[in-house]
Amino acid sequence: MQIRHAAAAAAVVLCISLFLFPSTTHAHNITRILAKHPDFSTFNHYLTVTQLAPEINRRETITVCAVDNAGMADLLSKHLTIGAIKNVLSLHVLLDYFDAKKLHQITDGTALAATMFQATGSAPGSSGFVNITDLKGGKVGFSPQDNGGKVSATFVKSVEAIPYNISVIQISNIFPSSEAEAPAPGPSQTNLTALMSAHGCKVFAETLLANPAEETFQSNIESGLTIFCPGDDAMKSFTPRYKNLSADAKQSLLEFHGMPVYESLSGLRSNNGLTNTLATDGANKYDFTVQNDGTEVTIKTKITTAKIVNTLIDEQPLAIYELNKVLMPEELFKSALPPSPAPAPAPVADAESPNPSKKHRSPPAPAAPSDSPADAPDGDVADQTVDGNGAVKFNFGRFSAVILSLWFVFLQM
Repeated sequence: MQIRHAAAAAAVVLCISLFLFPSTTHAHNITRILAKHPDFSTFNHYLTVTQLAPEINRRETITVCAVDNAGMADLLSKHLTIGAIKNVLSLHVLLDYFDAKKLHQITDGTALAATMFQATGSAPGSSGFVNITDLKGGKVGFSPQDNGGKVSATFVKSVEAIPYNISVIQISNIFPSSEAEAPAPGPSQTNLTALMSAHGCKVFAETLLANPAEETFQSNIESGLTIFCPGDDAMKSFTPRYKNLSADAKQSLLEFHGMPVYESLSGLRSNNGLTNTLATDGANKYDFTVQNDGTEVTIKTKITTAKIVNTLIDEQPLAIYELNKVLMPEELFKSALPPSPAPAPAPVADAESPNPSKKHRSPPAPAAPSDSPADAPDGDVADQTVDGNGAVKFNFGRFSAVILSLWFVFLQM
């Protein structure tokens, strides 16, 4: 009996411990990380000025190659535009995780890493890639693809790492890149159709270019724009149906593939639900639903469900994603709506009771509580965050498990 009581007591202590020490999930904030290291104050400042900092914070599994204030002085002495400085610094954000250990254990001694500069769609060819090479004497070298294979910087030290989320390392100096240093156009100067044509959406781009909708897209870039462009195969198969639409319908269909806000891929994954489009106008809803299944993001209308298969550019204030299907709004394709299910037959009415006042009647079904899952706001209302590089979350599932475990334990006593 004493052994049972001792085991029960231990179980109680364990359950309470699980409850009192909530699970921790790591997030990252690059400006806070670098703020702890004065030697990187200039680098940190320009991550904020160029709006790269929020882009870095939204991404996962990345490596920031930081340079000290002296290295930034060399870059600033070139008197580049802010747009060009942004391109240069985005070349220093690798879209993979490399801490000190991984850098010194690269398979076959060399690796090719894509950068945020490549993800912008502004990098010609492969100029947005960086070669990482293990050198003699335990050194690690870095060289941009457009630098002729010459090692232009070396690994100095690890600054901070949140495993497999973000690694911040110091490198000896800024990567030289004529492509990144070229004057960068402002957001309103971005050639949308050229960008889409070069990345698998040529048919959609040409269709857009021949329609007034192109001006609608172009005028929304500065304030924020997200475009879902169907790939070439999807557009080619849809072309016969497109040609049968009226001029106004064609414009509405094209504008239906744009959102008047910027949404990163990670934002689309977390912000599910109905959203307006460039075609939304008063009574004309022209909306669709964003859904995600793990890392996969789908755009759903009442007629079609399309999947994001590629990212052409994801750089505030512009994001362009390739879809595997053309989005068909119900406002234009009502005939394609799936048929509504036939109504269920009405139940046979009960014979009238001779004593209706004494007949038992079921009470009406209670209204759904306001805190039901369907009505709950996005996220757990019990979420708690702490100011720093990590986030602490209250886990309701764990709380429930603890209560049930305690109840079971006391039954055994």
